[in-house]
Amino acid sequence: MGSGENKVVLHGMWASPYVKRVELALKIKGIPFEYVEENLRNKSPQLLKYNPVHKKVPVLVHNGKPVCESLVILEYLDEVWSTGPQLLPKEPYQRANFRFWAAYIQQLLESIFKLFNADKEAHEKPLQEVHEKLRNLEDGVKEFYFPEGSPNHISAENLGILDVMLVSVLGPFRAKEEAFSVKILDPEKNPLIFSWIQALIELPLVKEVVPPHDKMVGVLQFLKQSGFKF
Repeated sequence: MGSGENKVVLHGMWASPYVKRVELALKIKGIPFEYVEENLRNKSPQLLKYNPVHKKVPVLVHNGKPVCESLVILEYLDEVWSTGPQLLPKEPYQRANFRFWAAYIQQLLESIFKLFNADKEAHEKPLQEVHEKLRNLEDGVKEFYFPEGSPNHISAENLGILDVMLVSVLGPFRAKEEAFSVKILDPEKNPLIFSWIQALIELPLVKEVVPPHDKMVGVLQFLKQSGFKF
């Protein structure tokens, strides 16, 4: 926990990819924080107070002031804690490029949610959309993020916003494949993305954040059977 003059509290839910990206970013930047697990079926007065518009997690509360929406929070962390590891590059064009692909990875998550929302016999169209986005992502980041053609440079010391976003979306990809009964990530079709996420989830810092496989499968199957829609 930080000092009284720099207190950070994260309101979240353990399985939320939006929360996981903020949690990982806080750990990368070495920011001490208190974590408050929210019951989204019985939201706390604090959550409703801090996010009265969307009433969702994550909410980062910094010295009593709330910041909502995960991508907004990531940029806020970089701006306030401007020394040490940075999630986004400083150079304007590079920064814009990273923002674009971070938003695209968010679109990939939304396509994966369509798989969850579809009946099993209706998986073909949303699965094609997921695979198309994975191809576009691989082609798009290859030259500027992986100039050597592989993620050999990945380490806990140089993680950035694209790594954070990918972990939040594909960190538990095997749990999503099992819960949805589909093949989301194929190492033959998307070798770079596959090796990238494999390198990331082997890092101890990332292992602390990615939800346990069996627990994630269980909650996804429960939500599916309950008729929940993202």
